Amino acid sequence: MNQAPMAGYMRNQFPFAGLKTPDRKQQSHDLIQASKQLPVAAVLTGVAQLYQRSQREYQYVAIDMCVANVRRFDFGDIRHLTSFITKKSWWDTVDTWRKVFGLYIRRHPEQKQVVFDLFYQSENMWMRRVAIILQLLEKETLDQTMLTRAIEYDISTDEFFIQKAIGWALRDYSKTDSEWVKAFIASHSLSKLAVREGSKYL
Repeated sequence: MNQAPMAGYMRNQFPFAGLKTPDRKQQSHDLIQASKQLPVAAVLTGVAQLYQRSQREYQYVAIDMCVANVRRFDFGDIRHLTSFITKKSWWDTVDTWRKVFGLYIRRHPEQKQVVFDLFYQSENMWMRRVAIILQLLEKETLDQTMLTRAIEYDISTDEFFIQKAIGWALRDYSKTDSEWVKAFIASHSLSKLAVREGSKYL
């Protein structure tokens, strides 16, 4: 019943089983809980298997599994998981994967730079989107230099999802340091979309 509208929302790029988020969470709960007792290698294998299934909800469950197990991952696991950014890519999975990487660097701030470098200047647009929004929801711990580098690399990229990410990152950080964001917008030739999004709370 929900398959067609859910697929339509994603521009009919992926088939859906039709499970809304609460139903999916309920049905996958036992699987997610059980994954916490598995070796990390088995978790990664499970993620790959879920990604091979056609219905989009299986990719969501794969990412939920990673969120549940992120405290057990090391940098090698994180590097491996970046490969899923470029598989069946669209904003829904890419932005949810960002949560996995964001949680990891908050647990391992000393590794933030090496995680950022996995995405920064990638040839893949979705990887670079993660570089821009990697620090989303961080406040005092946000690395301004890192955010600046990510934005400046793509400042003139004519891609909606990149420009939207730039605006999103600036808008979110403006809630912590509005003066820095004002100065950044004033000193950079940003797209109208990025400025509109980034200025929302200024």
